[in-house]
Amino acid sequence: MKMSDPEPCRIKEEEDEEQTDFIEEDDEETFVKAEKIPHLLTEGVFLMQRGDKCFTCTECGKSLRSKQSLQFHMRIHTGEKPYTCTECGKSVRQSSALKIHMRIHTGEKPHKCDQCGKTFLIHSHLQNHLRVHTKEKPYSCCECGKSFATQSSLRKHQKIHTGVKEHVCLECGKTFITAQALKKHQRIHTEEKPYKCSYCDKSFRRTGDLKVHERIHTGEKPYTCDQCLKSFTHFNQIKTHMKIHTGEKQHT
Repeated sequence: MKMSDPEPCRIKEEEDEEQTDFIEEDDEETFVKAEKIPHLLTEGVFLMQRGDKCFTCTECGKSLRSKQSLQFHMRIHTGEKPYTCTECGKSVRQSSALKIHMRIHTGEKPHKCDQCGKTFLIHSHLQNHLRVHTKEKPYSCCECGKSFATQSSLRKHQKIHTGVKEHVCLECGKTFITAQALKKHQRIHTEEKPYKCSYCDKSFRRTGDLKVHERIHTGEKPYTCDQCLKSFTHFNQIKTHMKIHTGEKQHT
């Protein structure tokens, strides 16, 4: 039977934020078990090659520029993650993703902000950070109008409106809006502390806690009072301090 000509290929631009999957898995990803799509294992992947060298996934219709890109993409559906970190056991789909992931353990942050000197693991994180300086928030919620600097922040926010907490902790039954939030919570039960201080032997469950802790060693005080120019290590410290200027009573 002759197959009809496929529709013109559309090459979808990859979002920069997808690079962050190397560090934390995308909350929106859904992996399909290989046994549910056995033809991928027994018959091979059917490639629809177009005249303009595009390759289309027969599972979701996504178009890619090369056969190799399609093969990498298919791992989303099969759940295959052949590259494993020797430090923490985390597995990823691509060798390039593993290389970037390893920076978590080595502490390497090659991308530096020319405005404040802050450094980042990957370029897309730097791009998102630059919006702190430009105040740009191009992503707006259609429900309440709130704006965000990144599309991933908008996606997470929109789940507040649905009220759905579909991610459940099997240990205590607590529910979460995102898979990432559940993953972080589970470290309470596993006592995993993957983020190590580069100055001492202390470890932390969250990157934010590590960042705050390292200020003890660096002496960094990023929060400055605009009234008296006094600086603080923690946001809560400056929040409490500001009550001196506003006259608001402090709770004892």
